[in-house]
Amino acid sequence: MEPSPFRWRDPAAIEPREWLYGHHLIRKYVSATIAPGGVGKSTLTITDAVAMASGKPLLGLKPHGALRVWLWNGEDPRDEIERRVIATCLHHDIDPDEIAGKLFIDSGRQLPIKIGELQNGKITIATPVVDALVEAIRDLGVDVLIIDPFVSVHSLPENDNGAMDAAVKAFALVADRTGCAIDLVHHSRKLNGVDADIDAARGGSAIAGAVRAARVLNVMSGEVAKTFAIAESDRRSYVRVDDAKANLAPPSAARWFKLSGEPLGNATSDRPEDFVAVAEAWTPPDKLEGIGADELLAVQKAVHEQCYREHFKANEWAGHAVGRVLGLNSRADPGQQKIKNAIKAWIASGALVIDTAKDSKGNLRPIIEVGEWADAS
Repeated sequence: MEPSPFRWRDPAAIEPREWLYGHHLIRKYVSATIAPGGVGKSTLTITDAVAMASGKPLLGLKPHGALRVWLWNGEDPRDEIERRVIATCLHHDIDPDEIAGKLFIDSGRQLPIKIGELQNGKITIATPVVDALVEAIRDLGVDVLIIDPFVSVHSLPENDNGAMDAAVKAFALVADRTGCAIDLVHHSRKLNGVDADIDAARGGSAIAGAVRAARVLNVMSGEVAKTFAIAESDRRSYVRVDDAKANLAPPSAARWFKLSGEPLGNATSDRPEDFVAVAEAWTPPDKLEGIGADELLAVQKAVHEQCYREHFKANEWAGHAVGRVLGLNSRADPGQQKIKNAIKAWIASGALVIDTAKDSKGNLRPIIEVGEWADAS
């Protein structure tokens, strides 16, 4: 064995990293998608697969061209996977010809993959399975392999770091030998209301350590839903995607997607049509949407030198004056929340400021006063 000496190369001549889908999937590496159950992992990855096969940014990420994608689902039968892919195509107006020959789907019920197991108490990686994956990926020219979920492709103890490291590295070997990118979809542990992060991946920490990029999914919290005036009954349809680990690229800002139901129109005489969950990109609304400089100036005139209180529970809350100007209900959501958002944004911009004034009992109380006057038309 002889160490290899380092030789300087012109950095401009070095090939850039081969990212295929945002900063999540890169050739020759394994990535992970981590989330609690029922959040929408499979719906997201199916939409990702259709996006990459069609070359279209269905969820805001631009694929690096139209890619060949192999989606393997270890839990659902093939006909259910077909329903979900077709519903995604219908929802996003994808013509079947756009993904023909570029999207491959398989169910673990018909095509089981078992890359690792314990044999006589020893961690064993199934070399024939690794070789078969390499051969299939090469034969089809697959760019991206999605394994959903990771737990379905091994029977190793999840809490054993050595076992998990061996299983992930077996997929890393597949990625390296074929030049494809691999996404392992993995469950988080039970979080009891706490947001998932990279450390929330179920089982040994080696799973998070062995991948080069990871993202986590979290349902919108009740507090965040209030700021966007989204009803409690609807908030679970909104899911945030965060870069949890970005060893090869700067972490990206959080993205959101929304879960919707797409009808298939397949009703029969004795069964209703299927509605299938699909994912669509969602951008948080501007908290000052529909409120311009003219409205701000009217609000400033209404609160100027009136000693309106800063706290929303006060009888003389400034928000009541804002509500009258903007035609919003200041005593109940969603109007009250929009007013709170507007006041907070105006304070941050300096259009309004928090001052103090004495109340009827001579006590100093925080009030809202004009800061920098708006330059309205």
